[in-house]
Amino acid sequence: MSIATAQLNYSFGLKGEVSQNASYVDEQTIIYPAGRNLILFNTDQKIQRFLPFNLEGGEGASAMAVSSNRRYAAVAEKHPDRPTVTVFDLHSMRKRKVLTCPEVTATEYVSLAFSPDSKYLVGQGGGPEWTLVYWHWEKAKPMAHIKVSHNPVNQVSFNPQDNTQVCIVGEKVFKLYRYSEGAFKQFAFTKIEPQTYLCQAWLSEDRLILGTDSGKVQLFEGGDLKNEFIVSAETVATPSSNASKSSTPQTRPSIVPPLNQFPVYSLLSYTKGFMCTSGSGTVHLFEKTEEKNNFKKVRSVSIWVDPLTGISSDQSKHDIDAGSSSGCGSEGVDLEILSMAISPAEENVICNTRSRQMYVLTLSAADLGKGAAFDYLSSSFHHGAITGLDVSLRKPVIATCSMDKSVRIWNYETNTLDVAKEFQEEAYSVAIHPSGLFLLVGFSEKLRLMNVLIDDIRPFKEIMIRGCRECSFSNGGHLFAAANANLIQVYGTFSFENTANLKGHSGKVRGIIWSNDDSRLISCSMDGSVYEWNVLSSKREKECVLKNCAYTSVSMSPDLKSVYAVGSDRTLKEINLNEATVVRQMSSGDAVLTQVVLSHSGKMLFVGTTNGTIQSVKFPLVEPGEWHEHQAHSAPVARMCISYDDQFLISVGEDGTIFSFRIIDKEGRMLKRERDSNYAEEILITRSDLEEKNTTMSELRTRVEELKMENEYQLRLKDMNYNEKIKDLTDKFIQEIEALKAKNENLKTDKERLESRYEEEIHQQLESHSREVQERETTTNTKLMGEYEKYQELQARSQRLQEDYERQLQEMEDAREKALQELTEHYERKLHEKGIMLDKGADDLRKQQREAEEIQRQMEEDTDQEILALKNHYERQLHEQCDENLKLRGDTGILKKKVDSLQGEINELKGSINQLKQEVKKREGIINSLRNDIEGMKKEIQERDDTINDKEKRIYDLKKKNQELEKFKFVLDYKIKELRKQMEPRENEIRSKKEQISKMEIELSDYSRYNKELLREREQQKLKLEATTKEMMKERRQVHDLKVEIENFKCSLHGTTRHIQEPKVLKEEIKDLYKRYLKNYDESATHVDVTGEKDLHKEYARQREHMERTVASLRKKLTKDSEIHRSDTVRVMQENVSLLKEINDLRRELKTSRSIAHDFEAALKIARKNGFDDQAVLSGIRAPPPSGGIGRMEAADQTRVLELQKFEIGKLRNKVHELEAGKLPEKLPPLQAI
Repeated sequence: MSIATAQLNYSFGLKGEVSQNASYVDEQTIIYPAGRNLILFNTDQKIQRFLPFNLEGGEGASAMAVSSNRRYAAVAEKHPDRPTVTVFDLHSMRKRKVLTCPEVTATEYVSLAFSPDSKYLVGQGGGPEWTLVYWHWEKAKPMAHIKVSHNPVNQVSFNPQDNTQVCIVGEKVFKLYRYSEGAFKQFAFTKIEPQTYLCQAWLSEDRLILGTDSGKVQLFEGGDLKNEFIVSAETVATPSSNASKSSTPQTRPSIVPPLNQFPVYSLLSYTKGFMCTSGSGTVHLFEKTEEKNNFKKVRSVSIWVDPLTGISSDQSKHDIDAGSSSGCGSEGVDLEILSMAISPAEENVICNTRSRQMYVLTLSAADLGKGAAFDYLSSSFHHGAITGLDVSLRKPVIATCSMDKSVRIWNYETNTLDVAKEFQEEAYSVAIHPSGLFLLVGFSEKLRLMNVLIDDIRPFKEIMIRGCRECSFSNGGHLFAAANANLIQVYGTFSFENTANLKGHSGKVRGIIWSNDDSRLISCSMDGSVYEWNVLSSKREKECVLKNCAYTSVSMSPDLKSVYAVGSDRTLKEINLNEATVVRQMSSGDAVLTQVVLSHSGKMLFVGTTNGTIQSVKFPLVEPGEWHEHQAHSAPVARMCISYDDQFLISVGEDGTIFSFRIIDKEGRMLKRERDSNYAEEILITRSDLEEKNTTMSELRTRVEELKMENEYQLRLKDMNYNEKIKDLTDKFIQEIEALKAKNENLKTDKERLESRYEEEIHQQLESHSREVQERETTTNTKLMGEYEKYQELQARSQRLQEDYERQLQEMEDAREKALQELTEHYERKLHEKGIMLDKGADDLRKQQREAEEIQRQMEEDTDQEILALKNHYERQLHEQCDENLKLRGDTGILKKKVDSLQGEINELKGSINQLKQEVKKREGIINSLRNDIEGMKKEIQERDDTINDKEKRIYDLKKKNQELEKFKFVLDYKIKELRKQMEPRENEIRSKKEQISKMEIELSDYSRYNKELLREREQQKLKLEATTKEMMKERRQVHDLKVEIENFKCSLHGTTRHIQEPKVLKEEIKDLYKRYLKNYDESATHVDVTGEKDLHKEYARQREHMERTVASLRKKLTKDSEIHRSDTVRVMQENVSLLKEINDLRRELKTSRSIAHDFEAALKIARKNGFDDQAVLSGIRAPPPSGGIGRMEAADQTRVLELQKFEIGKLRNKVHELEAGKLPEKLPPLQAI
C-alpha cells in the first residue's frame, strides 16, 4: 500500500484577475499566474516550471510583481482575515519570505512593486481604507504604512532611481509619497482637476506618464502637467508654453477631443518612448521628438479580428461554426489589453487581454514596418469555466468544452492545441471517441455528434437532448450514453438508434462510467443513488442509495467489485454494489470533494476538491484516509481524467485552466506502461480539402520545376560570363607577370651593382673607424688617471664629514628623547583631567536627551491631535460644500432641462411655419407649371403640324432604305456562303492539330517516363550509397570495438603472467578471460546477423513503398493529361457554337427586316382602301436603322406603335370638330390595325 504522487507537467490557462500578471525573467522566460501556481514558461524550449503558492483559507492571487534585477517575484494572496505577500527566489525556485501587515484590514492587495535595488517592496491594500505598506522584505519588516485615499487605487510604483519615492494612481487619485524617518510624506501636490487614472509608468527620474479612463495620456514632471496626448486621435498635441510655467486647468495644453475615446488600461516605457493600450486589442507606440516633453505616435498595432469569424488572425485554423453569426466571436471574446511587459533586450512585448489570452508582439517588425502582428504566446486558452473533459484511447489527446462557447482538442504529450471551434451556444459536456475521430458535445438545445477533421470540428448528427450535462462513449466506441435530466439514453454510434432508456434516478445524473466489456454502466445522481445497469437488457441490476448525499462523480474498479463516489457530504465512499453498502469512507476535512478518478490499472486513486487542489489518496482505502495534496486550480475542480496508459492525470477547473500531471510512484519513478503506446496517426479530412491541397501541391511542384529550370539557365549564363571574365583576367595577369619578371631582372642587376659599391664603402669606413678608436683609447686613459686621483681626495673628505655628522646626530637624538619624555608626562596629566570632564558631559547630555525626547513626544501628540481636529473640521466643511454643490447642480440641471424643452417647442413651431411656407410655394409652383403645360400643348399642336411635312419627306427616305435593305440581304447571303467555305479548312486544320497534339502527348509521356526512370535510378543509387556508407560505418565501429577488445585482452593476459608459477590460479584467470571476451564476441556476432536481417526487411519495405508511390504518380499524370485533352476539345466546340450563334443572329436580323418591309406595304394598302393619304399614314412611321440589333428593333416597334396611336387620336379629334361644326360624314372609316 503506497500513495502515488502527481508531478505538474504543463498548464493551459491564465489567471486574468491578477494585477500586472505577466513579466519577463530573461529573454526566453516569461512568468505568469495560472490557478494557484506561478508558471515560468520558456518560449524556446516550450517547457514550464511551477512555483505553487497557497495560503490556508486563501482565495487566490490578486497582484504580482517581479524585481528589477529579475531574480525575485512577489505574489499577493486574498484572505478574508489577513492578506499576505509571498516572495520567491526565481533562481533557486524556493520561497524566501511571507510578508504581512497587521494595519491592513482589507482582504487583498491590489498592486505590488519592487524598489530599484530590489531590497524593498511596496503593496497597496484594498478598500475601504486603501492602506499603502512599505516593507524591507528580506527582514520581513514593515517600515511604514499610510491610508492614502477613500477612493479606489489602481496601481502603485517606485521611482526607477529612488528607493524612497512612491507614486499611486486611482479613481480621482494621483499622489507622490517619499519615505523619510519611518513614515510616508506626500510631496509635489498637483493642482489639476481630479481624474480617474488607470495606469502609470516612469519615463525618467522626474517624469511620469498616467493613463486615464477618457483615452488620454498625461505627462507630469515634478507633479506639474507638462503635456497631454489623446491616444485615439491621429494627431498628437504639442507642449504649451504656459504648461511649463503653471499647472492650473486654464493653462493646460489645448487638445480637441476625439469622437471615440477608449480607456488607457496599460502603459509601458522603453528607450525610444512609451507604449499604451486603448480600444479593443490595440497597442499605440509613441516615440521621442526633438522637443523635451513631446512624443509622436508612430504606429498602432491591433489584434486583427476576422469580421466573418470573429477570431484573431493567427487563429485561422480554429474557425467559428459555419452556421453561427458573424459577430459571435467578438461578442464572447473581449480583446482589451490589461497589462504589458517588455523583454530585457526590448525585442518582444507580451500582452494579456481581458479574455485571459496571452499575445506576443515583436518590436523589431513594428519598428521596421514589416507588418507587425500579434501572435499567441503558446496557444489560445479557455476564458470561461470549463464544463467538460474526456481523453481518447488511441490518441494522446483530450477534449474540453467551456462556457465560452468553444470546444477544443489538446495534445497532452506535445502540449499543444490541435483544433479549436466556437459555437453559438454554451457547451455543457463533451466526450471523445476512443479513435479520437469523433466528438459528442452537449449543448443547451441539442446533443451533437461531430467529426474531428485535421483543422476543424464539423457536426453531422443532432439528437434532441436539451442541456445534456453528462455523455460518454463506450470503450469499444460503438455505443454512447447521454444524460437527459434523470434519464440515461444509450445510442448506437453509427446507426444513431436509441438502443436503451435507463430510468430510475429521481435527480439529475452527474456521472456515467462504462465497464471494460461495455456490458455494464455505472451512474450516480443528485438524489444520492448509485446504480449498475445492464446495457443489453436495459435493466437495473444493483444499487446503493444514500438520501443525505448528492453525488457529483463516480468511478469503478476494473473488476466491478468496488465503486468509488464523492458528493456533498465531504467524504470519499467505497461502495460494494453486490451488498448495496458503503464498505469504507474517507473524510476530506473542510473541503468538498467534486471529482474522483481511478487509474485503469486499479492501483491509484485521485480526487478533486472545491479548493482547486488534487488529492492523491492512499490505495486501497484505509480509515482514516491518507493523501498527498497538490496545488492546481484557484476554483473548484470541474473534471478529471487519467490517460489510458496511466502516465498522465489531467484536471480542469471552473477558473478556465487545464493542468497536466505526470503520475510517479512513491520512489519517484515513472509508472510502467501496461500496453503498447504507439498511438494512431490517422486523421479525417474532407474530399474537397484533400483535392484542393493536391492541386496546390501539383501547382507548387510545377512552379518548383519551372524555377529549377530558370535557375539552371541563369546559372549557366553566369558560368559563361564568369568563364569569359576569368579568361580575360588570366590573359591580363599573364601579361602583368611577364612585365613584373622583366622588371625583377632589372632590379636584380641594379642590386648587384649597388652591393659591390656598398661593400667597398663599408671596408673604407671600417679602416677609418679602427684608427679613430685607437686614438680615443689613448686620450681616455690619460683622462681616467686624472679623474681617479680626484676621486681619492673627495672620498677622504666625505669620510671626515660623515664622522662629524654622526656625532652631531647622536647628540640631537639624546636631546629629543628627553624632551619627548617630558611632553608625554605633561599630556597624560591633561588627558586624565579631560576624561573626567567628558564623563560629566556625557551624563549631562543623556539627561538633556531624555528631556528633549519627552518634549518631542508631547509636541507630536499635541500636533497629531490638532491635525486630526483640523482634518475632521475641514472634512465636514468639504462634505457640506459637496452637498451644496450637488443641490446646485441638480437645480441647474432642472433649469437646463426646462430651457431645452422650451427651445425644442420653439424649434418645432418654427419648423411647422417653414413647412407651411414651403407648401404654399409648392402650390404656386404647381399652378405655374399647369399654365406652362397649357402653353406647351398649344406649341406642341403647332409643332405637330410642322412635323407632318417632315414625315412626308421621311417616307421617301424609307423607300430608299428599303432598297438598301435588299442590298444588305444580298450581302448577308454572300457572307454566309463565304463563312461556310471558311469552316471546312478550319475543321481540317483542327483535325490535323488534334493529331499533332496526340503525337506530342505520346512524346511527352515518353519523356516524362524516361525522366521518372532516371530519377528513380538516382534515388536507388542514393539509397544504395547511404546503405553502403552505413555498412562501412558499422564495419569501422566493429573494427574499432575489436581493437579495443584486443587491447583489453592483451592487458588482461599480461596481468595473468604474475601467476605463471601458480598453475591453478593461472587456470582460473584463463577461464575468466574466456568468459569475459569470447562469450561477448559470440553475442555480438549473433546481434550483427539479426540486425542485418532487419535491415534487409526494411530495404524491401522501402522499395515496395517507392514503387507504389511511382505507380500512383503515373496514374495522376494520366488523368491530368486526359483532362487537358478534354478541355481543348471543349474549347474548340465552344468556338464552333459561337460562330453558329453569329450566323443565326444575322438570319434573325434579315428576317425582321423583311417583316418590317411587309408591314409597311400592308399599312399602305389599308390606307389606300380607306381613302387616306399615303403621306399622312407613312409620316407617323419611323423606319428602323438598317443595321440595328434585335434590341433596337424592339424599341423601334414600340415607338412606331406610339406614333400610330397619336395619329389615330388626332384623326378622332378632327372628326369631333367636324361633328361639332355640323358636318356628318356618311360613314366613319374603320380603325387602323396596329
